[in-house]
Amino acid sequence: MEEIKFIATKSDEGLRLDKCIAVNHPSVSRSYVQKLIESGGAWINGNTGRCKDFVKEGDEVKVLIPAPEGLEVDAEEIPLDIVYEDDDVIVVNKPKGMVVHPAAGHYTGTLVNGLLYHCKGTLSGINGILRPGIVHRIDKDTTGIIVACKNDVAHRNLAEQFKEHTITRRYEALVYGVFKEPEGHIESFISRNPEERMKMMVNPLRGKFAATNYKVIEQFGTKYSHIVCQLETGRTHQIRVHMTSLGHPLLGDTVYGPKKDPFQLTGQTLHAGVLGFHHPISGEYMEFAAGRPDYFNELIEKFRNQF
Repeated sequence: MEEIKFIATKSDEGLRLDKCIAVNHPSVSRSYVQKLIESGGAWINGNTGRCKDFVKEGDEVKVLIPAPEGLEVDAEEIPLDIVYEDDDVIVVNKPKGMVVHPAAGHYTGTLVNGLLYHCKGTLSGINGILRPGIVHRIDKDTTGIIVACKNDVAHRNLAEQFKEHTITRRYEALVYGVFKEPEGHIESFISRNPEERMKMMVNPLRGKFAATNYKVIEQFGTKYSHIVCQLETGRTHQIRVHMTSLGHPLLGDTVYGPKKDPFQLTGQTLHAGVLGFHHPISGEYMEFAAGRPDYFNELIEKFRNQF
């Protein structure tokens, strides 16, 4: 049993209990939170809560998440866009909307479910039952290249490459606004936002060091830009946080950018286009690329015609 307890902040004021818990504990889906509340598993100031209860600043919120008993992640026949595969690694072009690995409220339909079926269960076990083979992640609504490992030897080697920041990772993004300079470099510390726990933030005093290089590919009038970012580090929401800190949030990113998305996109316009690493067994440098998804290209064409 996992107990989550927190004091509601000013940003939580007026939120329904189910949304407040989901915002403060983003690894749990709102639908799953609603089921927990309905079963009597959440409290406000010691009183049993209801989904429709509104939270006030200073309220103590507590929720109990039952431990999964005998949990097994099911193999599912999910179509995968496989870019490369051998006995040690598998490289996949992940679509928008797919969660990488199971978590509370997301036990099916994930990349791991599909990999278990495709690889017939042959995945590294270092990250446990819920994350077999997973050595790194990209957000649910980010598309593009991700690598998984089929054995523990490969996993340890690639994990070390990620730790040493020797992996090549290039992302393409569409952002608001235009840049004064054609390219730039951002360094900062990134930490979790204490008032909105589902968000990360640039923190001048503490957090994890993060560095991003960016270059403008194309600008559309004075409103939008198409950029490529190369990561020197890989922190949670790094590109989204860094671009927002420069005044250029990603299109579709209602977490860090405008709350109302004029293009009705499903999440941020971010694509992991290139991933390069040294093969964990042979040592050979390998680099893989995936073309931009259709919706991304359609936006570019729309902007070209509009501006």
